[in-house]
Amino acid sequence: MMIIMTFLITSVFILVMIMNLILFINIHKKMNREKNSAFECGFDCFSMARISFSVHFFIISLMFLIFDIEITLIFPIPAMKLFMQMNNWMLFSTLMMMLLITSLILEWKEGSMEWK
Repeated sequence: MMIIMTFLITSVFILVMIMNLILFINIHKKMNREKNSAFECGFDCFSMARISFSVHFFIISLMFLIFDIEITLIFPIPAMKLFMQMNNWMLFSTLMMMLLITSLILEWKEGSMEWK
């Protein structure tokens, strides 16, 4: 118990020292207009707020997220073979692959995968 308390006190002390060191090092840097202004995706924040945005970029990012989530669900399937019964493992992996292939075919036929 004493070792844990010593470790915690030492850790907090080191943390406070590092935070103070960072404040001391950065004290000479002055804030200017460029550093205080908001920066968002390369758009000038002082221009018109309603700029037309290509929906195609949104569709591409949405497809990426959908396929990324499906890949993270498919990734542990080989390890599931060890812990599940054979019928459940085959059913789950078959359904996941069918979902992935079906969504890929639908996106392809819709034309969302073609860069315009």
